[in-house]
Amino acid sequence: MKRNVMCWMAAGLLMAGAIGPASAFEAADLASADLIDLTHPFNEQTLYWPNSPTKFQHKVLSVGHTEGGWFYSSYSFCSPEHGGTHLDAPIHFDEEGRTADEVALEKLIAPAAVIDISGKAAANPDYRLTVEDVTVFEEAHGKIEEGTMVLLRTGWSARWPDAKAYLGDDRAGRTDALHFPSFGEEAARLLIEERGVRVIGVDTASIDYGQSRNFIVHQIAGAHNVSGLENLTNLESLPPKGALVMALPMKIGGGSGGPLRAVAVVPQSE
Repeated sequence: MKRNVMCWMAAGLLMAGAIGPASAFEAADLASADLIDLTHPFNEQTLYWPNSPTKFQHKVLSVGHTEGGWFYSSYSFCSPEHGGTHLDAPIHFDEEGRTADEVALEKLIAPAAVIDISGKAAANPDYRLTVEDVTVFEEAHGKIEEGTMVLLRTGWSARWPDAKAYLGDDRAGRTDALHFPSFGEEAARLLIEERGVRVIGVDTASIDYGQSRNFIVHQIAGAHNVSGLENLTNLESLPPKGALVMALPMKIGGGSGGPLRAVAVVPQSE
């Protein structure tokens, strides 16, 4: 029965166009795969953009035993859309872009290509992915195929949740002295406009680097209805190719983004 469940899951992903026929059953068979959580927990340490007016709030509504004798707990939470591990919907930087609830599932479930620039980022916190970096990756691992989810590994998630180390500046309200790596404009154009990737994501606070003033990568992504994933973690646990990533945000009607639970299914090596 368990195998049948996996087969149905694989068939669903295949029909959605999320994975190719050859890898559908292998990628979806959870019994022979590692599950990697790519999400930071939401709590009082969750990082937000420095000028965010609020942060994550979690309040008790009820905790304890009822008059009937059973235990019951319930909480409320409040959070800006853009903080912690989250999705940027296309409308975040494009007036005509899709909202969070309009992003199709086949855009959010896809095979991943993980580009590692952690060495270069360690030497330069303002480093941006280049076309040459993408070319080197493709020479080693094959061309990035249309429909891929490209995740950029900078190593920055190891700095979470230290705001000074992670953002480059921990002063509330200040955004002029942020320093962290991310995608570069030309590399983003190559991936989105030429390779046709479905989603781009990164283990830093933004798909634009910290010193960006025009958020050009956000603009490029939004104009092509490509969503961004920010503040990912555990990318070092993923292979350059071969993982299936499911990045499902809270389905906020009309939202420009939202909190995200992202997981990767990685086939075990034989």
